[in-house]
Amino acid sequence: MNIVVQKFGGTSVRNLECMKQVLEKVLVPYEKGNKVIVVLSAMSGETNRLIDLANEWSDTPDLAEMDSLVSTGEQVSVALFAMLLKDRGIKARSLLGFQIPIKTNVAYTRARILDIDREQMNALLEDNDILVVAGFQGCNEGKRITTLGRGGSDTSAVAMAAAVDADICEIFTDVPGVFTTDPNICSQARKLDTVSYDEMLEMASMGAKVLQIRSVEFAKKYNVKVHVRSTFSDEIGTYVTQEDVNMESLLVSGIAYDKDQARVTLAKVNDEPGVSATLFTPLAEAGILVDMIVQNPSRDGRTDMTFTIPRADLSNTLEILDRIKDSMGAEEVLYDQNVCKVSVIGVGMRNHSGVASHAFQALRDENINILMISTSEIKITCLIEEKYTELAIRTLHNTFGLDKSGSEENML
Repeated sequence: MNIVVQKFGGTSVRNLECMKQVLEKVLVPYEKGNKVIVVLSAMSGETNRLIDLANEWSDTPDLAEMDSLVSTGEQVSVALFAMLLKDRGIKARSLLGFQIPIKTNVAYTRARILDIDREQMNALLEDNDILVVAGFQGCNEGKRITTLGRGGSDTSAVAMAAAVDADICEIFTDVPGVFTTDPNICSQARKLDTVSYDEMLEMASMGAKVLQIRSVEFAKKYNVKVHVRSTFSDEIGTYVTQEDVNMESLLVSGIAYDKDQARVTLAKVNDEPGVSATLFTPLAEAGILVDMIVQNPSRDGRTDMTFTIPRADLSNTLEILDRIKDSMGAEEVLYDQNVCKVSVIGVGMRNHSGVASHAFQALRDENINILMISTSEIKITCLIEEKYTELAIRTLHNTFGLDKSGSEENML
C-alpha cells in the first residue's frame, strides 16, 4: 500500500477553523488512494498551559507525572480531528503513543524513540484509511507515558514514516518552507527548493525552529524524504533529502543563528593531563551540552578554558564549576550571556575553499569582532556579541548572494 505521513503543529490545530484547513490537506493524498497517517501536536498554547499548571501545583513536579500531564494535549487534538474525519464518512481512528506502541527509553520529558511496532501499524492501516496519531509521546518498558521534548511531534512523524516505509513525510507548519535565513531579520531571505539532511541538521542544531534536530537525524538514517510546507497555502515547500550534485555546486545554502548561548571561561587552570576531563565530565553528567571549546596556550603551567553552553544551563554550570574549580587550580570563573552564534552552512564547502576568509572579511568590514570560531565540513560558526546579530546575518547573507538562486559564481 502507498502511505503518506503528514504532521501538523500546534498553530495548525489551534481551533476548529484551523482543523478544517488541516482536513482539506489530509484529503488530498487520501482521495488519491493513499493510506494516510496524520501526526498532530497539541493545540497552540496548550502544552505551556499544562506546564504552568504543574508548576502551580508543585515546586518540583515529578517528571514522570509531567509526561502524563502534558501528553493529554495531543490526546485532545487527535480525538477531535478523528471526529471530523468520521463525520465525513472516512474510516479513521485516533491512536496514542502507548496504543501502537511507540517504545522509548526512560528519560522522562526528553525520551528517545527506540522502536515502533511496524506490524501493528500495518494491521491498523489495513482496517482504516486514516490513522490520527498523537505526536510528541510514547511509552517506556514500564508502560509509563513518555514525551520526546519540545518539537517532538516532528520526530514522531519522521519515525512513523520510517517504520511504515512511507512514500513521503509532509511536515506542515506556519511557514512555507526552509529559508536561506530568518526572513524576520533579512527581508531578502529566499525559500529553498531542497536542502540536504546534513545542512538541515546543522541549521536545526543552530536553533532553526523549522524541524526538530532528532527528526532530521531519523530522516537521514532511514532515508525518509521530508517535505516542509505551509498548512495555510498550497505552495510547494522545501524538500529535505539526500544531497546531490546540484546542492554541492552551491558553496553556501544558508545563514543560521542561535541567541540562546552563554560563554564561560575558567581562568588560569592547571595545564596538566586530565584537566579537560575534570571540567567536562560533570557537565556531561548533568546533561549540559557544551559546544565551542577553546583552550589558550599554556603560560607558566596555567591556561584559560572557554566554552559555550545553552543560556538556560548557565546557572547549573556555574554551580558545577564552583564545586570543581579549586581542584583545577582555577583563579576565577567568567561568563557572558550577551553572545550569539552565527553560522555559514553549505555542503558545497566540502569541496571548495575560501568560504571562511570571505565570511571573516565581511564581518571585519562591518567592525564585528569574532570572539570564538568553530568549524565542521559544512559549517563555519562565529561567536559574536549579541547586539550585532542582525547586522551579521544580513551581511553574510549578502556576501554569499543568498538572495539569488544562481550558481557558485554569484556566491563569492
